Amino acid sequence: MAIDILWIRDDATLAQHCTAWRKLPFVALDTEFMRVDTFYPIAGLLQVSEGERAYLIDPLLIDDWSAFAELLRDPAVVKVLHACSEDLEVLLRLTGSLPAPLFDSQLAAGYLNLGFSMGYSRLVQAVLAIELPKGETRSDWLQRPLSETQVSYAAEDVLHLAHLYLRLQERLPAEKNAWVLEDGAELVAALGREIAPEDAYREAKLAWKLSRAQLAVLRALCAWRERQARARNQPRNRILREHALWPLARSQPSDLVSLARIEDMHPKTVRQDGETILQLIRDAAALPASEWPPALPEPLPLEATGLLKKLRAVGQREGERLGIAPELMLRKKTLEALLKSGYPDGPYHLPESLRGWRRELMGQALLDCLAAEGEPA
Repeated sequence: MAIDILWIRDDATLAQHCTAWRKLPFVALDTEFMRVDTFYPIAGLLQVSEGERAYLIDPLLIDDWSAFAELLRDPAVVKVLHACSEDLEVLLRLTGSLPAPLFDSQLAAGYLNLGFSMGYSRLVQAVLAIELPKGETRSDWLQRPLSETQVSYAAEDVLHLAHLYLRLQERLPAEKNAWVLEDGAELVAALGREIAPEDAYREAKLAWKLSRAQLAVLRALCAWRERQARARNQPRNRILREHALWPLARSQPSDLVSLARIEDMHPKTVRQDGETILQLIRDAAALPASEWPPALPEPLPLEATGLLKKLRAVGQREGERLGIAPELMLRKKTLEALLKSGYPDGPYHLPESLRGWRRELMGQALLDCLAAEGEPA
């Protein structure tokens, strides 16, 4: 299909179009980026459409993103993206702002029970009956000039996204549309709640198995790894592999030979940062008990699986009633947090992660389910 494409390659033209876009009810947004050897994504192209044409912004030529940041923050303009977690990182890194209100077409598909976590091509096929060409996602978006195929792919994607939004809007009741925007706001808020380097150890695999003294070492290693990944702009595993963290904290090697024997320890890490890692371990191991982190809670026991299924069924029933993909109803982490608040005998408390319409519609039903489970037969 022939697409009207307009390139934006300078600050003044971008500012001019941003002023025009802010008069619209919505804009569709997409990004192309590279993230092979870096911690942060590198923007290669930004695409915008209002449904009439595709605007392609070359981020390698733009210095002033202030007008675009204002567009992203404008509450009167809905920003439409698809499966946008990485796009949000690109936008935040580039402009310092995040889109609000945010409409994620992948979430909208779930709310219409078209499918959960649907890929963009499948959704376009299902809603617009258009078969998209195979993507250019693996190509080099930092090369210049971009190939005709890349330009066509990028333009088609964002133009169809605008059309997709209009079609989804026709099918979404006002209540569900509000829920899609609520989930979009949560995606944005979650990105804003960046984990502090000192708390990164809580997410490490098997961390709950370590003693408090060992956790102090794990905390130091994870915090250093996180800071170095950001400072060097390298993936975390390039700094120190994930699977090496737990054995490091548990065995606490004291020399380079022992360090090199640690499971999944890359030789380059030993050469480049070995002495630093050993010093981190020594310093953390020398901390007094008063400075050790608290023990981490164990995972739920296998016996809790049945109860978890009953809680999930609360969401599934409500999903069937509302015509929403069941996977969108209650997240596993939320249900586990609810169980951990009082397992096995209660009392239970709704976790902070159960928010908004989900808390309103299912919070009491979940507590009732747990209360019924605790009643004598």
